[in-house]
Parts: sequence; C-alpha cells; structure tokens
Amino acid sequence: MRLLLIGPPGSGKGTQAVHLAEHYGIAHISSGDLLRRHVAENTTIGRTVAARIHRGDLVPDSIVMDILRKPVEAATRDGGYILDGFPRTVEQAETAYRVAERLGAEVRIAVYLTAARPELIRRLLARGAQTGRTDDTEHVIGHRLDVFDNAATPLLDYYRKRETLITIDGDRPEAEVTQAAITHLDRARRDLGLPEHRRTPAPVAADDTKLTATVAMPGHPTPHAARSRQNTGGGPVPPQRPAGW
Repeated sequence: MRLLLIGPPGSGKGTQAVHLAEHYGIAHISSGDLLRRHVAENTTIGRTVAARIHRGDLVPDSIVMDILRKPVEAATRDGGYILDGFPRTVEQAETAYRVAERLGAEVRIAVYLTAARPELIRRLLARGAQTGRTDDTEHVIGHRLDVFDNAATPLLDYYRKRETLITIDGDRPEAEVTQAAITHLDRARRDLGLPEHRRTPAPVAADDTKLTATVAMPGHPTPHAARSRQNTGGGPVPPQRPAGW
C-alpha cells in the first residue's frame, strides 16, 4: 500500500501517519522530519534549507525529491509507505508522478486531513511551547497556513482526478480520526483491488456510521460528506506493479 497524507500544519498528519503506518505495517516517511534532521546535523542540505524552514517557506522540489528517493524506494520494496508532507503543490505532485510512473509504482490513495484554522493555530502554538520548534511561532504559523491554503485547492483537485482522495475531519479526537481513516482506506483498497497488507488487527469501532469522511474516486463525481457505510464506488482490478518510487 502506498499512501499520501495531505493536510495543513497542525492537522495531525504526523500523528495519524504513525498510527496508520503501525496498523498497516508500512513505513512512515516525513519530508519535514528528514529536512529538520539535515538542519540539526548541519549538513549541506540543512544549511541550504534552514532559513526557508525557519520562515515557513517551501523547500525547492529538487532538494525534497533528493532526500525522499532512497527511503521511498526502500519502503516500497518492503511493502509500502505513508508519505507525509510532500507533495505540497501541483508542480511537486506532477514531478513525483512522472518519477513513479517510470517505475510503475504510482500512489493510488491520498488522504486529506481537514481542521479549522483556530484549532490548527492552537495545536501548533502548544507544540511550539513543548518542543521549541522555531517554525511554531504565531507569525510563522500564519504564514505556513497561508502557503498551504494557496496551494491546497489545485493540489486536491489534482489528486481527486488522478487518485482516490479520502477527506477526513481532523478536528475530532485522535482515535476517532485514526479509525475513520482505516475504515475508508480499507474500503478504498478493496474497491481498487489492492492486496491486503496489515500486520496488526484493525481496531473495532462501536458504530462506524459515526465516522464521517468524503471519498472521491477518479472518474466519479466528488460526493458530499458521507457516512462511512456509503458506497465509495469501484474500479477495475489494476495489474501487479513492480516495486519502486
């Protein structure tokens, strides 16, 4: 299984990526974590991107692609990955798709976590107070959210047309968000004919009709927010794809 996790800063991407990676037994790859590690280790890449990260600006595509290639290739050979934090623009998405297409390993499902701006700011300020992250100050947070908002609509339209796009309400309690994502990912995986890939049992929901999400399939109209019992649509079983980016 190869997934993208999209969402504004503070939407819980990193937290949910860890839960989903653990549930499905696949790797969690965070472009932000990799970049911050380069900064902390004062590598050439780290020195190049440090000022951009501090301001909350996007890092050049070529640098992000460079640091992601090896971990993504290794994770794909191992069974799959959840990619968190990249791509953030349509240009980045198109670049990543061209590389993946040449290797026959295109991402099939994208998950979009939503949350209200005041809640995002509250979470990020709390995280900044706990961790001391330099990009979790009020001024930088506002800029980062603006950067995301400017790129979000075309990026989501791109994935809605090319992949299966699942939208999850990230304002809700952490465990409920995780369960909603698992419920809809499992359904989308079955609809796409993707193989089962799980190392741990699925958590049990007392009432999965409460798990609200929106699922858009390529070639199908985008539905309104729907209960998790909604039929998400189907598609032909895709051919087996070799491992790769």
